[in-house]
Amino acid sequence: MRILVTVKFVPDLQSQRSFTDGAVTRTGDDGTMNELDENAVEAALQLKEAAGEGEVYALTVGGADAVAAVRKALQLGADHALHVSDEAIAGSDVFGTAKVIAAAVRKVHEEAPLDLVITGMAALDGLTSMLPTALAAELDWSQLTLASGLTVDGGTATIVRHLPDAHETVSAPLPAVVSVTDEANTPRYPNFKLMMAARTKPVTTWTLADLGVSPAEVGTGAARTRVVVAEERPPRENRQIVTDTGDGGNQLADFLLERGLA
Repeated sequence: MRILVTVKFVPDLQSQRSFTDGAVTRTGDDGTMNELDENAVEAALQLKEAAGEGEVYALTVGGADAVAAVRKALQLGADHALHVSDEAIAGSDVFGTAKVIAAAVRKVHEEAPLDLVITGMAALDGLTSMLPTALAAELDWSQLTLASGLTVDGGTATIVRHLPDAHETVSAPLPAVVSVTDEANTPRYPNFKLMMAARTKPVTTWTLADLGVSPAEVGTGAARTRVVVAEERPPRENRQIVTDTGDGGNQLADFLLERGLA
């Protein structure tokens, strides 16, 4: 099995968020690999282990700080790390990002065919869940999205998708793009050996020129969406702080009942 996993460097959700020139402000000291991408890495590793052989590539797109995302994937067990970095990419929307990732996937695929591209269900900074579909469209590959379970048998990938009122089983021929939810698996913890190896393992860096992508096709100028206005979250007012002296549950129940919320 040859699998490429996309991983994104995102701001820490616990830190104060802000925008700069219509884009989420990103600094290296408060960023991390997108938590939902850990499920994608785990899915790829499990498929590789089930097959008994294969390679897992971790790919990220972003500035110099984004290397931390693929380093984390290496710690989890990925075999190779790829980083696409170019100033012209800044400000890209999901369509521009999909174009860049698709070009990188093709480059790897041409060296030796890939079986799957696996992504997380969403990036926790944007939460659009649109990238897997946009990427599959760019590649003209099958897409299997929001998988709660994933298996591969021969040349076919099969997922289980949990919906509010139904469970779906969907199959598609390889190669395919698959997005997995946080129900798909429990990501493993990196072991000390992999953590040490990840510190010195090489990361291949590509620019748009390496991928044959024109700067005019990505970035702010090519984006189909834009942030019109962004304001700081207003401070909370009229808060009631209750000290729990053993009857906190009763106080909460009374609070909800008084307001017709229970």
